[in-house]
Amino acid sequence: MESNYRRNITRGLWTVVCGLFLGGLLTMLAENFLPGGVARSFLTSAVKGSFGPVSIDLQAVAFTLGPVSVALNVLTLVGIAIVALVVRSWL
Repeated sequence: MESNYRRNITRGLWTVVCGLFLGGLLTMLAENFLPGGVARSFLTSAVKGSFGPVSIDLQAVAFTLGPVSVALNVLTLVGIAIVALVVRSWL
């Protein structure tokens, strides 16, 4: 039971990550190929969130991560939905 739960969490995280990449690709295509107008601005306007930088010092290794930011728009949500449908149909 525990391994099934962990597998579902991992699959969900990979679905979101791949969906974000696909949504970013769709956004870039829309910015490059759609003519300027209401549809283009609706599809490509984003809500952005960020946090960081986060510093971690473990005596032997120290690193700084950040800032990490995420930009969500309609095409990003479409990308996540497409990847989720593909994953659901394959598995």
